[in-house]
Amino acid sequence: MGSFSIWHWLIVLLVVVLVFGTKKLRSLGSDLGGAVKGFKEGVREDDTKQPPQAGQVIEGEVKSKE
Repeated sequence: MGSFSIWHWLIVLLVVVLVFGTKKLRSLGSDLGGAVKGFKEGVREDDTKQPPQAGQVIEGEVKSKE
C-alpha cells in the first residue's frame, strides 16, 4: 500500500507528457543536462586552480624522509 507499482509510474509519466508535451520535456532535459555539465566543469576548475592553504591536510604517500 505504501509503494507504487510500475503501472502507477507509467500513468504519471503519460499525464506529464500530455500536460507538457514531448518538445518542452526534451528542451527541459537538455537544459538540465547542460546545467549539470557546467556545474561539474566549474567544480573541476576550482579543484585545479586552488593551491593548498596553510593548515590544510593533504593526503599522499611519503617516498623518503629528507
